[in-house]
Amino acid sequence: MFSLKPKEGGTAAPPPPPPITNLLKGGLALALVLILGLGYNAYSTRAALQDQIDILGRQLADQTSQMKSVKKNLTDTASDIDVVRKRVGVTATELDVSRKFAEKLKTEQEQAKQQLAREIETKASTSDVAAVRQEASTKAAEVQQVAETKIGTVSGEVKTVAANLDATRKDLEDSRREITDVKTSLSAQIARNAGELADLRKKGERDYFEFDIAKPKKNEMSRVADIQLQLRRTDAKKAKYDMLIQVDDSRLEKKDRTANEPVQFLVGRDKLRYEIVVNYVDKDRVRGYLSAPKDKVLAAERPQFRPE
Repeated sequence: MFSLKPKEGGTAAPPPPPPITNLLKGGLALALVLILGLGYNAYSTRAALQDQIDILGRQLADQTSQMKSVKKNLTDTASDIDVVRKRVGVTATELDVSRKFAEKLKTEQEQAKQQLAREIETKASTSDVAAVRQEASTKAAEVQQVAETKIGTVSGEVKTVAANLDATRKDLEDSRREITDVKTSLSAQIARNAGELADLRKKGERDYFEFDIAKPKKNEMSRVADIQLQLRRTDAKKAKYDMLIQVDDSRLEKKDRTANEPVQFLVGRDKLRYEIVVNYVDKDRVRGYLSAPKDKVLAAERPQFRPE
């Protein structure tokens, strides 16, 4: 009989490993599949959410671009209002109201954009991305509608001011007077001194305005009644002079005229006849009078009937 006891002084052999059963192998395989499935599901969910956030970000960029366009339109409209104000004289109060209105609209748009960005940033991390996108689109549409309404109001005001500008320009054109040279004499009777001028005044047929004009140093004009005169040159020995006559934007130059010579010209669309007589010619100085119609309606040589 052989004994199973180890020999004294020897080392005992290790026990054999337990056998791996089929059940244990199946459990490990199932656990591995579950881990892989959970990982893939988490990756897919994260990728889908990231795509939705990117789409929402692009939509926000588009809305920001639209708001910048609206802001530019408001800036252009404000510039138009400023131009019209300079041309037709909009009051300081109206200008201040328009400026405050533009600033208020700009502030409202900035606040709406900031609020929209905050709400999207807060809700983008949740699963309700579709609701956030819908809410963003709705608010952007509301902001756009309000901006378009206010821009339409400002545009209407600009059109009104432009219409007033056209009317003012037309009135200026209607009231602008021209000056025309004439060669025929007003009458054979002129005043050569103060006494004769007093006799003409007594008749009461015309208005007479005396003047004493010196040659200017810087091309200044001297106003006499409703016209302006400028002495250009004098020749005291020959009693001759050159005179520039201005009515509004129209000018007429009379050269080489002599003392006590009547100088006639027609003024305005109704052709009112004016007359200048220089009685004394000194060095760089002339003295005389201007004769103008007393009744401009009856004195018109070419009356033009205007609609009321």
